[in-house]
Amino acid sequence: MKRTLFLRFLAITTLTICLFSTSAAAAKDPLENWKPGFDPSTAEFTYLLSCVGHPAIEGVAVGFRIRDRVWEETNGRLYVDFRPLSQLGGEKDVINKLKFGAVQGMMSSSVAAANIAPRLGIVNLPFVVDTFDKLDKFRTTPSLWQPFRDAPLRSGMQVLDFTGYGSYGWATTTPVKTLADAKSVNFRIAQAPVNVDTYKAWGLKFTVLPWPDVPQALQTGVIDGLDHTPIVCNISKKFNIAKYYTDINYAQGLYVHIVNKKWLDKLPPEVRDTFLKVVAEESASARKLTRQQQEEQITNAKTAGIEFISLQESDWQSLKNGAEKIYQSWGERVGNEYLNLARKTLAD
Repeated sequence: MKRTLFLRFLAITTLTICLFSTSAAAAKDPLENWKPGFDPSTAEFTYLLSCVGHPAIEGVAVGFRIRDRVWEETNGRLYVDFRPLSQLGGEKDVINKLKFGAVQGMMSSSVAAANIAPRLGIVNLPFVVDTFDKLDKFRTTPSLWQPFRDAPLRSGMQVLDFTGYGSYGWATTTPVKTLADAKSVNFRIAQAPVNVDTYKAWGLKFTVLPWPDVPQALQTGVIDGLDHTPIVCNISKKFNIAKYYTDINYAQGLYVHIVNKKWLDKLPPEVRDTFLKVVAEESASARKLTRQQQEEQITNAKTAGIEFISLQESDWQSLKNGAEKIYQSWGERVGNEYLNLARKTLAD
């Protein structure tokens, strides 16, 4: 009798623990609200798409909108299995997987995209594609867009489009009102060659860190500045520690949508055409939403007490002068003719 009661008690306890664990896991699942409203197991084709960003960012959430529209418009033939939040690994790892087809697509941050093809680094060169209007013009000008689109072809990849996450500046733990102030800050920058060369040209201290290492580094004072956008800083709670933001607006942060070309070419033409149409339309829509989101996030941050600062014109001009050194070295990598064309076209 005692043994029977014990076994019953054990079974009930185990069931309770399992139910609680399942419930707790579901409550903590950051993607719960983005699960598909259909059964993808019947799909004829699957497109595994990676991104490091959080879908609270409009330029990331587009992956789910693409997923749902492609499913509907291909009548369930193609399933876009979108994996944000670094579920498939860091960007360098995913780039390697993309080359070999283990992952069919990725929405790469623009700072990492230059590791795939140097020409993709043009969008992160300071003060070239530095406003939302210039970004739209870059995308709609064939002589600028097509060389960018085709830059990764040698590696078996192609750019489909891009979305964004806002304008780059400096989030810091102490106010940066001048370049002299900036020289005392240790900025975290991304693992990207363009950013390294930019900060060297500007004569600023920096530490290259993977994004997952940033919160602890900021909390412990290993870094006291962050090179990023207001959208990302506010949504990812970096403003909880770095309570000052200096508007530099030297580049637009992008998620560059890159596909494995071999996989794309194997799709039936009608499926491929629908897929490409949806990606283009949703990406254009997401870029508009990003403009709105940046304004909203800046307003929210200011309401929460974050101080936004503008550099004096002389300091801002010094940064632009420093960028000329970068144009010289990166002109060889992206193509001098292409870089000059971009600067001239976007300056008009």
